[in-house]
Amino acid sequence: YYFPSSVIKGMLTGIGLIIIIKQIPHFFGYDATVRVNSQIFSSTFFESINVGATLIALLSITILLVWEKVLSKKGKIFQLVQGPIVAVVVGIIYTHFTAGNKTYEIPTKNLVNVPQSADLTGLFSNFTFPNFSAIGQQEVWIFAFTIALVASLETLLCVEATDKLDPKKRITPKNRELIAQGVGNMLSGLIGGLPVTQVIVRSSANIQSGGKTKISAILHGILLLVSILIIPGLLNKIPLSVLAAILFVVGYKLAKPKLFKSMYQLGWKQFLPFITTVIGIIATDLLMGIFMGLVVGISFILIDSYRNSHALVVKN
Repeated sequence: YYFPSSVIKGMLTGIGLIIIIKQIPHFFGYDATVRVNSQIFSSTFFESINVGATLIALLSITILLVWEKVLSKKGKIFQLVQGPIVAVVVGIIYTHFTAGNKTYEIPTKNLVNVPQSADLTGLFSNFTFPNFSAIGQQEVWIFAFTIALVASLETLLCVEATDKLDPKKRITPKNRELIAQGVGNMLSGLIGGLPVTQVIVRSSANIQSGGKTKISAILHGILLLVSILIIPGLLNKIPLSVLAAILFVVGYKLAKPKLFKSMYQLGWKQFLPFITTVIGIIATDLLMGIFMGLVVGISFILIDSYRNSHALVVKN
């Protein structure tokens, strides 16, 4: 609650820009890991652009924009069927009909790669159970405590940001959120899964798609599980460039240019912590960027407190 709103807005904006930057290689079918530096615009990058991936990404962007700006206002059916679903279906169709075409085919490395299992036995073979003999090792406890602390802090910050995005301005019960995360992470660890936190990307995507309750997140998980069990082959035909196009839109909505203008108009006391957080997140990581913005925000508070200080002198 003590985090300045400018830092929270900076966090959302920084995450939005990170989403866009990270998806640039996938958008153009460039499969190498590209960091936030000149590699993105190097000659190697442009030589490695895949024509098919780029074309379907541009088509997906067009579908998303037309669906949101035009078609969604034409009828309820266009609100019920979301643009991202249409873009994904078009991407699958494109992958199917361009297979074997040397110019427009999308390579397998640029498609979704979901492990396929013939039956439940094959599915369960992907699970990895813990080695409980290592539970007495000091390193295990240090890593567990570090992950719990960092994940909890990141979740609380994302909860705060999500509450600000919520059109109804509801307040998420923080304790319940952390308890659910802890239980989920323990169960995930028991079958070899990674620990997770609340993620602003999925939350903002839910809100932008019209989700109003937590059932959207629950259905999200159920649909993912059902899809992996029933249609993994179909999922593996989804171009990563289509998903990159969808995330481009999500990232843009988190980091709209008019937000920079509005924060600047509020004055340096709001803009400086905001832009420091944004730059810090892009240059380092989420928590370090937030810490940098918080330091700047607190500095302004201390300076104002010093200027407004006063003394009371009582004379006998």
